[in-house]
Amino acid sequence: MKSLVIGLTAVAALALVSTSSADAKGCIKGAIVGGVAGHYAGHHGALGAAAGCLYGHHRANEQERQQQQQQQQSRVNDRS
Repeated sequence: MKSLVIGLTAVAALALVSTSSADAKGCIKGAIVGGVAGHYAGHHGALGAAAGCLYGHHRANEQERQQQQQQQQSRVNDRS
């Protein structure tokens, strides 16, 4: 079990290091929340941090996409 946690921590660290700062939107916040939740849910902080990072990044991308759509919609409405 300990080797699994170490392995997951290494994978999460590699994922964090390999992303540029622009690609890491939402990852840090999600990793913190996921790590704390994983720790309290059964001492799986590294797994929670990795999952939180993925979810946070996904949510940041969704929000960015929504903002772009709203901006495009407002431009279309301004032209009318």
